[in-house]
Amino acid sequence: MADDETHLFRTSWSLYDALAAENYMFHREIYTRIAELLRQRRESGPYELLDLGCGNARFLAPCLRAAAPASYKGVDLSQAALDEARGYLDGLEKVSLHCQDMLQAVCAAPNTFDTIFSGYAVHHLDAVEKQQLFHACAARLNPGGVFILVDVVREEGQSRADYLDGYLRMMRTQWVKVRPEDMEAACAHVAAYDFPETVSDLARMAAAAGLREPAVVERFGPHHVIIFHR
Repeated sequence: MADDETHLFRTSWSLYDALAAENYMFHREIYTRIAELLRQRRESGPYELLDLGCGNARFLAPCLRAAAPASYKGVDLSQAALDEARGYLDGLEKVSLHCQDMLQAVCAAPNTFDTIFSGYAVHHLDAVEKQQLFHACAARLNPGGVFILVDVVREEGQSRADYLDGYLRMMRTQWVKVRPEDMEAACAHVAAYDFPETVSDLARMAAAAGLREPAVVERFGPHHVIIFHR
């Protein structure tokens, strides 16, 4: 992933955090479901989790506390976000945080995981990079492991241009608590660097990597929770 793609949030992580705090992308509802999924996984025994594009882990941390993994590895390009993550993850065992490109990290990971998670990060990759990510995740998941993806998704048959038109219009009309200058920065970022796929696109990529048919377990408009099983 090119550095420019994450420049906005690497240099101003507080902006993303503010958007998330207002629940414009349904973080509260989505992470309630993530907590349920992780509790179900923990009931099956200890599990190791890799978090790709972890940010400051503000929303995932409570989920982890409710279903503590045997180990947690977080990867993100924002050092500022990782510095905050240490506080949110304090008290959990075997936490490691790495300032690294998430695709490079999963491709180079020396060990395997029971759960790979990514929240609102994969849509920054182009189609080739997404396919590489699916192959890498499939290779790094233990048998029976899962890749849990939280991300924006296009409707079937919807072009990227039409998706962006609708999403940017939603931002400008519904995200009313964002300062105008921050809104323009956020909209410019989305227009330049967001490349969401359709569910069928993601299913095709997953199948090519040897993962099973995905299950959409939650959605709020374009905001989805999708599980891929190894």
